[in-house]
Amino acid sequence: MVTTSDFKTGLIVRIDNELYTIVEFQHVKMARGSAFTRTKLKGLQSGRVLERTFRGSDKLEDVNIERRQMQYLYREGNMLFCLANETYEQIALESRLLAPSPDFLKEGIQVSLLLNDEVPIAAEMPFFVELEVIETDPGFKGDTVSGATKPATVETGSRVQVPLFVEAGDVIKIDTRSASYLERVNK
Repeated sequence: MVTTSDFKTGLIVRIDNELYTIVEFQHVKMARGSAFTRTKLKGLQSGRVLERTFRGSDKLEDVNIERRQMQYLYREGNMLFCLANETYEQIALESRLLAPSPDFLKEGIQVSLLLNDEVPIAAEMPFFVELEVIETDPGFKGDTVSGATKPATVETGSRVQVPLFVEAGDVIKIDTRSASYLERVNK
């Protein structure tokens, strides 16, 4: 069991038979009365955000979560198939479980899978991926307006805004959390 004094960001708890992760929390001590804790929780399966206040005496069920590194293999419909690095077992999971977005998944990328009793409950992509630009408009000489961007399609089929100097065939680094261009990679 977990008490409010054990709360920390990222802790996973079970409330009303649903798994939630603690996004934010704040311990509050009033001049009169007992202390309480305000929390913002995010449902791992549903993705909904819940704000809840707990008294100091409240106890929540702790959840045993196992984190495994997996290699992404392929997509079939809305299912993603991954291979366990240690056991070589293949696991299927719904694409909605992958955070922040499965749009930048490339075969061979390592993902972190969260399991509860051998059941996948969430998956996390690396924060940064390197992908090749397949198609983009050409940049013209003299187009040096600071901060100007153009759309580009990367090898996974996703579109990203890139600076004017990026050309088809370039490899770029993308922040998967914000789906934004970071830099061009020299290979």
